[in-house]
This record gives sequence, structure tokens and C-alpha cells, in this order.
Amino acid sequence: MSEGERAKPRRRRGRRRGRRSAGPPEASTSDTPNAATAPRPGPSPSHHPDAPAKPTSNRQGRRPPDRLRTVHETSAGGLVIDGIDGPKDGQVAALIGRVDRRGRMLWSLPKGHIEQGETAEQTAIREVAEETGIQGSVLAALGSIDYWFVTEGRRVHKTVHHYLMRFLDGELSDEDVEVTEVAWVPLVDLPSRLAYADERKLAEVAGELIDKLQTDGPGSLPPLPHSAPRRRPQTHSHTRNRRSEDTPQPGRRANGCGQGP
Repeated sequence: MSEGERAKPRRRRGRRRGRRSAGPPEASTSDTPNAATAPRPGPSPSHHPDAPAKPTSNRQGRRPPDRLRTVHETSAGGLVIDGIDGPKDGQVAALIGRVDRRGRMLWSLPKGHIEQGETAEQTAIREVAEETGIQGSVLAALGSIDYWFVTEGRRVHKTVHHYLMRFLDGELSDEDVEVTEVAWVPLVDLPSRLAYADERKLAEVAGELIDKLQTDGPGSLPPLPHSAPRRRPQTHSHTRNRRSEDTPQPGRRANGCGQGP
């Protein structure tokens, strides 16, 4: 028998056990021998029968997630010291207190938004007067604090410029609707009284500047950084109800909120 007449090996039909076809499975009928092994319709093992069916993805109709609009706000405030030329144990600072959602009294430095046409120093003087009722003059810059928060559907980046200020005249008053209490706090108690760590650091800077002021005079203080008047109004994260302007009484220093801290 020639090589061409040799019987060729029989070719096995069907799929090997355990091997899957590359394409989708062919539909099988009940009278075929392999009907019992055909996959039955139903939920996959990883899908709970009681779970809602997943909607089909539609990339064209998918709505992108809403993004918060980012706004930038700038404020200014001050640490007003009475007795700044005297001994340390007689120096006091004006603080404001606000009650948070948990009912805690949080003490901080007076501050507020820089309005159109104002410099940061002018804002610090005005905000101190509005929130505490006293008048002060700017001596030196303490530093700036910036932080982020979300309110009214916006993501706000806020920067606050702080200044060391000398008490001129006036009487403490808590008539500002956003202020719960105001008080004169001894300078040595600021680290334990201020609620925010960043402002406690500013109080340390203020102590160093006061020492330099008493030792070497006002000329030893660093010059104020340049602050140009704000050209455009800015979006405030909340609406302020300002109190009516009162005429301060020169030379008086008292706690206008009753019992102080």
C-alpha cells in the first residue's frame, strides 16, 4: 500500500472537555443530545436574585457629575492690644466668641471681607470696630491664613490677613449679629483661649513683635506689606447684617457682653 493510500487517522469531532469556543454558544434544542449541558437562562452566580437589574450603560445619555464652583474670598482682621506699651501682665487682647453647632463657645480674632475700594489694613480697622465696638490702629502684619470649605453649593478658598493693632478708644460691644460675646483676654491666656491653632501661632508672633516694640521702638517693626485697594466686589459666603454705627467713648475699655471669659 502506497503512502497516499494509507488510512488517515480519524478526526475526533466535538469540543475537547473543558475548552470553550471563542464565539457565543449556539442555541440548542430539547431533542438534541447536548441539551442538558446547554446553559440555562437566569441570574449569574455573582448576582443576587433579589437585587435590581443593572441598567444598561448609555455613554451618550450619561450625565456628568455636578462640579462645585470654586470661588476665592479675601478677608482681614486684627489682634487689638490694650496696654501694649506697658508690662506684659497688664496687656489684654480683644476677642470675639461664637457658638458652634455643638453649643461650644469658640473664641477667635475679629475679621471680615475686604470690600471694594478698601485695602486690607482698612478692612481690619473697620471689621474690628463692627465686631467689637472698639477702635484700633495697625502697627504690623502678623501673617495670613488660608483654608477651604464648602457652602451654598460652592467650594470656597478663603485667605485672611491679620494685623497687630494698638487699642485707641471705645467700649466692647456684642451688637453684631454674628458675634455672641466679646471680651478682653489677658495676652498670656491667648494660647489656651483661642480655638484655632493658626490663630494661636499668630498670637505667638504678636508677642515677639510686642517685645521688639518695647525694646527698640516702633521703627524696629517690619514694614507693612503693600496692600492695594480692592477693585472688584467679591462673593461673600454668607450675608452679613451689620449693626448701626455707634459713637465710641474715648478712653473707655470695658467688656460689653456681661461676664467675660
